[in-house]
Amino acid sequence: MKICLDRRKRRPVVLLLMAILLFGFATVALSSTEGGDHAQAHESKGWVVTDTYRVMNFTVLALALFFLLRKPLAKGLSDRTTGIRDQLSDLEARKKEAEAQLAAYNEKLAQLDQEAEQLVAEYVRQGNETRERILKEAEKAAEKLEIQALRNIEHEFKTAKAKLKEDILEKALVKAEEIIQERITAKDQDRLVDEYLEKVVA
Repeated sequence: MKICLDRRKRRPVVLLLMAILLFGFATVALSSTEGGDHAQAHESKGWVVTDTYRVMNFTVLALALFFLLRKPLAKGLSDRTTGIRDQLSDLEARKKEAEAQLAAYNEKLAQLDQEAEQLVAEYVRQGNETRERILKEAEKAAEKLEIQALRNIEHEFKTAKAKLKEDILEKALVKAEEIIQERITAKDQDRLVDEYLEKVVA
């Protein structure tokens, strides 16, 4: 494709060189004609034969250049116009593609923002649920500890109360025994023994 484009670009240059060569040959021919009729040109005034040759050469050269360069120039201009149109179409397509990509990126950014908000809301909800669950578990554990503490206190209280009663009873018995020993004489002891024996025998 690149080689074809180079050939198309070189073709007008080649044609232009050919036109320049043709113009050079015409100039040489005109000069030779002027050399033969130089004396007559100085003697006569006004329109001379050399002027006719010049006009003819110029006309031939102009026609040759026109026919030689008409199609290449028209084709070159057409190719240039087509190239510009293709470039404009390509630029327009790229512009539309860039706009589509930008819209897609903006949509993705909006979705990311929405997803981020949803994630934050989900994390907040999970955090609240976890906090409530921990508080409930702590309350239940505190209730269990309180119940267990009350049971332990009640058990300790009952144990201490029973021990206290036992100690009081033991001390009361000791005290009563001391009082009895202090107040009862030997005669009273013999009498109590006799009464007990009578009850047993009877």
